[in-house]
Formats: sequence, structure tokens, C-alpha cells
Amino acid sequence: MYKDLREFIELVEKLGALRRIEGADPRFEIGGITEIAAGRSDGPALLFDAIKGYPRGFRIFTNATTSPQRAALALGIDPTLRPLDTLKAWMDKRKSLKPRAPVAVKEAAFLQHSISGKDVDLAKFPAPIWHRHDGGAFIGSGSIVIMRDPDGGWINASIYRVQVHGRDKVTVQFDHAGRHGAIIAKRYWEHDKPCPIAVVNGEDPALFVAGFEYLRAGQSEYEFAGAIKGAPIEVHPGPLTGLPIPAHAEIVLEGHLLPMSESTLPEGPFGEFTGYYGSEARPAPVMQVNAVHHRADPILLGSPPMKPPRFHFGLPFRAATIWQNLDAAGVTDVVGAWQHVSQLMTVVALKQRYDGHAKRAALVAAAHSYMARLIVVVDDDVDPSDLNDVMWAVATRCEPSEQIDIVRNGWSSALDPRIPAADKSRGITAHSKLIIEACRPFAWIGQFPPTSAFSLAEACAIEEKWGAALK
Repeated sequence: MYKDLREFIELVEKLGALRRIEGADPRFEIGGITEIAAGRSDGPALLFDAIKGYPRGFRIFTNATTSPQRAALALGIDPTLRPLDTLKAWMDKRKSLKPRAPVAVKEAAFLQHSISGKDVDLAKFPAPIWHRHDGGAFIGSGSIVIMRDPDGGWINASIYRVQVHGRDKVTVQFDHAGRHGAIIAKRYWEHDKPCPIAVVNGEDPALFVAGFEYLRAGQSEYEFAGAIKGAPIEVHPGPLTGLPIPAHAEIVLEGHLLPMSESTLPEGPFGEFTGYYGSEARPAPVMQVNAVHHRADPILLGSPPMKPPRFHFGLPFRAATIWQNLDAAGVTDVVGAWQHVSQLMTVVALKQRYDGHAKRAALVAAAHSYMARLIVVVDDDVDPSDLNDVMWAVATRCEPSEQIDIVRNGWSSALDPRIPAADKSRGITAHSKLIIEACRPFAWIGQFPPTSAFSLAEACAIEEKWGAALK
């Protein structure tokens, strides 16, 4: 498996899924090119070099895992599998993952170049302004933020966004007070101490995936990433903070997160994964950057939120969780689950065994679909990962007067653009969910007209035999 981000990029290029871009402007252009590329059918990964205003060699890599193929590659799964089979393979692998503690090494690639004190200047790196109305340049859109819990000593390495505010200051946005990073920082601040912190910009994709996982307190993302790779993550103590930093990281910022009672800066706004802005600029804690380390010809990993259906990952990890929720609730014969529109639409495919089976699955899925307004259930001859196939079922098997329901006061978020600002200010972040049963009516399923299409198994067999000739 890949050792670091550079080896992953080499694997992506061998798949023919990498495009090299030169001369792009970090102000809007890199973000725009990234979004347009992610929306194409081939959706390539992008490696930017010779960036406007910066010397050749200071690079940005985007769309790392936005396709099912590259998400599979990041997870150590066969990238030639069909999307739904890839998700099944990840679910199986996820169940058997064994945490692997990181190992300390004596040398670190990220220490090839180091700057500290008054010589620190973050303008050295091409941090993009990703969206037209963003509040500034964000060096951290796919970066992991490393912190040590002062009580238990465990390491948190989650994804938080990082905005540049001058030559030696950034803000770190924790989303809400319940995130592990926010809790750890507060424990230092309660003792009138700044929180030691390191921001890694350019980690390998296993760490990127782990940084998005919702792990329990005390479980380190390093252990989860090591489990994905089947080998421990190599770390090296940061010269300033002593925090364990991935040895093969590209760019590292070291410093301290200052108490919010002492210093804040306006963070954002920043385009969200819904395709809208979720809030205005808000006060955020400030990291005083005291040291910067980077490899020769460093690569910044960028993963900005984009307009749906583009998303950070080409595999809907939450759909895998919903699939497991259905199984745990006793809903049998589920053959697939998927999410479209950046997780805002959930689809469940099943083989109907009894009247009400589809509705039961829909209600369980709705209860576990964060922010998703649309819940669709289809028969087992429909591929839930193929939106065209799903809409064919909706248009031909759903009678709206009989097979549509609305569940009110469902689980959503303050990022939901449809919830009025006045409601959000009062803490109201619920919405309604539309349930669509796009299944053949169970009462006369045997009399429903037979489909003229090939079955999924037949289509797979044909594709396996003749797919190469169609490329």
C-alpha cells in the first residue's frame, strides 16, 4: 500500500486518473478548476504546479478521493470494483479492522526544511481562496489538526478547517463545542494555558479518511489509519510541541492555540458541502504559528466542500452506517444502500418479503439520515448507487398518491440552507423528510409488468466480458 501522499499520487496516475495543471491562480481559479473537474464523468484528481505567484514545486493536490475508484485505492480495496461492491467491501473490511498504534521513527521527511520564530511566513504556501465569497485563504481544507489530551494523553488527529490570517496566525474552526478538538483545547484553557497544536497539510489518504471518522474519545485517528493500511503510521515528535507528527507529512505548522478569552479572529465564511454558505464570519480560536516544516517541493492536500453531487469521498461512508443500522434493526434482505447529492438523499435497495417491508426500511433509514430530505426505497433489481436507475424506479413504480409519506421534525443541521435563520437562532434545526417507495406494490408484485432490462447480474457479466471494448 502507499507510504505517503506522493506514492498515492503515483498510483492515481497509473490508473490514468491524474491531470497536471500549471499556471492556475490560487484566488478562485484552483477552486473553480477543482469543482469543474469533480463534476465531470471521469472526475480526475488534479495536481497543480507553477501556481501563479509561487515558484514551481509548491504544489496543491485536489480531488484525491472524490471518485469511488480513488476512494477504494485510499482504503486498500480493489479500485476496479463497481461502486456498490466497493462499499460492501469497505463494510466487510471495517468490521475486521484492528487498531495499530503508531510507531516513532528517528527521521522525518517533513523536517527537510524548517522555519521558526520571526522567519515564519505562511504566504510562502499557495493557500487558495476556494470559493468566490470565502472570507479568506484556507490552507486547511483537508488538513488534520493534532492535539494531545492533557488528562488522558491520547492523540486526536481530526479534520478541521484552517484559515490563514497573516504571516504567523491561523484560525481553527471546530464546528461545535462537542468536537474532540474543542474539548481538548478547553481543558488547556481552563488552566490558563495555550493548547499545543500541529496542523498537517498533506497527510496520506488513510489519515485523511481517519480524520473524517467519528471515533470515540480516547481512540486515535492514527490507530484507525494504521488499521486501514495494515501497518502502523510512522510518526516523529514535532521539534516545538513534541506532538507525534506523521513522518511523511508534506507541510506542518507547529504552535499553540490561544484561549478565546485572550484572542479570536473572524473565521469564514466558507462554502459548505451543501453548495451554500452556512453562516457569516464568526469568532474562532487563533493558532500562533511558531514553526513551519515542509518537504522539498511540498504538496498541499486540498479538499474544499463543493456544490453537490461533488463530495470529499466517492464512497458514501454514512450509507454504510445506515446499512448496518437496518441490519441491527432486523430489516432483512437489504441488498444495498447509497447516498447521493453529498449525503442529502438516501437510497435503500431490498428484496421485498412482506407488505410494509419497504416502509419499515424507509423509516429506519430516515431516522439515521443526517440532513437527508429524500429517502427512497427501491427493489433489488435497481442499483442504489446509480441515480439514473433510481429515478427510473421512481418514475415507473411510485404512485405518488399511495407511496409517498412525509416525516416531520427530522434530524438536520444548522448548515441546512432551507431552515430559516430565525429558527436557527432559536436552536431549531429540524426539517421534514420525504419518503418515496419506488418499489413494485407488494400486493400485486407478481402481476407487475416484467422489465425488459438486463438484471444487475447479467449487466455485470456483459460488462466484464465486453467492457474493455467499450472504452
